Amino acid sequence: MKTYKFATALLFFLTYTFFAQAQTSMEEFMAKWENSRAFTLEAISTMPDELLDYKPHESAMSFKEQINHIGSAMASICQGFLLGEEMGFDHKASPQSKEEMTAFINQCYDYGKKTILSLSQKDLEAEIDSFAGKITRRQMVGLVDDHTTHHRGAAISYIRANGIQPPAFRGL
Repeated sequence: MKTYKFATALLFFLTYTFFAQAQTSMEEFMAKWENSRAFTLEAISTMPDELLDYKPHESAMSFKEQINHIGSAMASICQGFLLGEEMGFDHKASPQSKEEMTAFINQCYDYGKKTILSLSQKDLEAEIDSFAGKITRRQMVGLVDDHTTHHRGAAISYIRANGIQPPAFRGL
């Protein structure tokens, strides 16, 4: 019985330690943010101009719409829920060329980076009402990242569906 209690306590401690240390620091998150930007830009660069309007099904967004949605949602969420200041650009823009999409995505990532870096620990821990329910701003930062990953993944699948080698995965 003594061994069982010790093993249970050890398992609890190791689990707690893992999850407590699994939290990402702002420095680590910003490295991930920049990798996300680079991966998104590589996806734009990889898709041929003549396939920017490609979509696998009539109900799906096109490649171009996926990319534009990434930027638009990123900027609007940062402004609306993460205390972002005036953007200085139209986050509802609909860039048509790869060059315009690249510039737009860079603006959105720059704006997101500036906004997220401006948040204090108190800001990050504050609970907010959002479309995802009552969550912390820290959770909203994670949601922006997950949303970007989701739509970039769709865009990457469009590249592959056209027989083109997509850019290599970028992790952390």
